[in-house]
Parts: sequence; C-alpha cells; structure tokens
Amino acid sequence: MSGSIRDTLEEKLARFEQLERDMSNPDVLADGARMSATAREHGGLAKLAHKYRDFKRLTDEIHGCKEMAEAAEDPDEREMAETEMENLRAEREQLWEELLSLTVGGEESHRTRCVMEIRAGTGGDEAALFARDLYEMYRRYAEQRGWKTEVMDASATEMGGFKEVTLTLEGEGVYRDLQYESGGHRVQRVPETETQGRVHTSAATVAVMPEPEDVEVELKADDYRVDKFGASGPGGQHVNKTESAIRLTHHDTGIVVQCQDEKSQHKNLAKALRVLKARIYEKKREEEAAKQAEQRKGLIGSGDRSQRIRTYNFPQNRLTDHRINLTIYKLDQIIAGDVSPVTEALVEYDRDQLRGDMID
Repeated sequence: MSGSIRDTLEEKLARFEQLERDMSNPDVLADGARMSATAREHGGLAKLAHKYRDFKRLTDEIHGCKEMAEAAEDPDEREMAETEMENLRAEREQLWEELLSLTVGGEESHRTRCVMEIRAGTGGDEAALFARDLYEMYRRYAEQRGWKTEVMDASATEMGGFKEVTLTLEGEGVYRDLQYESGGHRVQRVPETETQGRVHTSAATVAVMPEPEDVEVELKADDYRVDKFGASGPGGQHVNKTESAIRLTHHDTGIVVQCQDEKSQHKNLAKALRVLKARIYEKKREEEAAKQAEQRKGLIGSGDRSQRIRTYNFPQNRLTDHRINLTIYKLDQIIAGDVSPVTEALVEYDRDQLRGDMID
C-alpha cells in the first residue's frame, strides 16, 4: 500500500472520477468491451469512493465549525459550533472505520475466490502428515464459514500425509481472512512413530493466492505447453492406464502446474488452467509488491513462503503467530477448524496499523 491509507484513498477516488468521465466518453461508449471493463471497474470502486467523498466533506465541515468556534464572540454561538463539530467528528470516525474495513488486507481483500497450496517442508513423513493436518484444519474452517472448497491436485504419501495439496476456496471474505496464512508453518510434537516420546520439529509452507477473473489474466493456447500423463497414487503406483493427468508449463514465466485429481482429462485441464491463472496473477502482484515493500513494511501479509509465521506446539497445546506475538493455548480447537481467533487477530492488527492514518 503506497504511503498512507489517505494516499491510497485519494488515488482510488481519482481513478473512480476518471472512470466516471470515461463512461460518458463517445469513444468508450462505442467500444463494447472497453465500456464493459470500465463499468466493471467503476462499480468495484463505487462503494469506497462514495464513502471517501463523504469523509472529505465531513472533514471540510469540521474545519468550518472549528473556524466558526474560534471566531465567535457570543458564547452560545461558540458552544453551538463546538457541539456541531463533536457530532461531525463522531460521524467521521464511524465512516473511517467503514473505510478501513474496505481497505484492510490490501487491494485484493474483496476477492471471493482464492487458491491455497500446502506443501510439506523439512521433516519427512511427519511434515507430510502436518501438511494434511493443515489441509483438514482449513477445510473444517471453510465449512464453518460456509465457504466452498475443491481439491485441485494432491500428492499423497503412503502414511496418509500430503507432499503437497492444492485447493480452491470460494465465499464471502475468503481471501481477506486467509491471505495472512501464507508463509512457513512449524509443528512441534511427538510423532506416532516415535517410541522414545521425543518431540520432533517439522514444517510445511502455505501459499494463498487470489483467483483472478478470466478477463484479468488472458491465456491463449500457445502461451503454455500441455503434457498428458497417467495419474499416480501414494508411493507412485499408477491409478489408471489412461493419460488423464495434465501438466501445464507457462512459457513466459516458467510456472508449472499439474492436476490429476479428476478421472477426466478435460476436467483436469480446466482445473489446472484455474491454478495457472492464479499463479501468474500472483507473480504479477509479487513484482508490484516488491516495488512497494518499503512503504508497507509495518504491515503483515507479505506472503513470503520462506518467512516462518507460526508455530504449532502440541505438547503445550499452544499456537504462536510470530508476526504479531499472538499466543493461544487452544491448539486442539484451532486444529479442529476453529481458526477464527487467529484470522480475526491478524485482520485487526492490520486495521490498527492503518487506523493511525486519519488526519484531522
């Protein structure tokens, strides 16, 4: 987020006003595709732009009351201006909280679809079992929230863990809440295979990416290579003889995506394309974010997979989020799907960081 939240809001309002002008431009009106894209972007900014216009109007009125109170010689007049100023300030503060809700979590927080990738890290079988635990935790959380989930691809191990699993989630607030899950997750517990009762440490990484609309990432058939192969199950044995699994390689970025979860090649291709678009879109976002990293260094949600963000300590029933020094002794409930105390604390932290940017 460039500069302060006020700078961001000014930029968005300026963009909204430009789009308003574009919508009455004969050249834009004559071009159906351009008009459709302009109207869509205008609609997406409308709520925020109208609230920010009201915020600016209230700020001007507060300044007017302040000048009136300072210039008034009659005590009744001064008191009336001061009372009005207090009422306007309360109204503006409420509006600022609403603007924060529309802004917290960054540019993509309004997204209702996202792609999540969970990968086992160091720790062998135990890391793969932890990756499965994380998958189950997010799946149950999604159920509680009324979100839809769909597995796009999974690579299972013989012990029932996941080397990696990719899923999509869809629903209100899905990306706003889950974006903070991106990063390194570490687990400390006694594995089932451990006879001496020693605590082992292993890790998994999570990446959460907004799923773009089709119009945001255009992919032509010659932008990527398609490889077809036989799907395999745990331990590498082939599940079916037909080449239903799909691997896509994007020429420009080198991004590789594969999908073998469906028996139909057509369905696997459709799923793989969705994940590929999300990965391409995320790469563009990362490049843009790198330019703005310095300005946003005080906020969480960088999404860097190498950053260790959280520790799950089973012997102590403790979860620690290292970014905001959050410690909760209810790990059993969180792993069972009650992730809200963590996601809400992270959203609120981001909101607090932004709250101080309101200028009188």
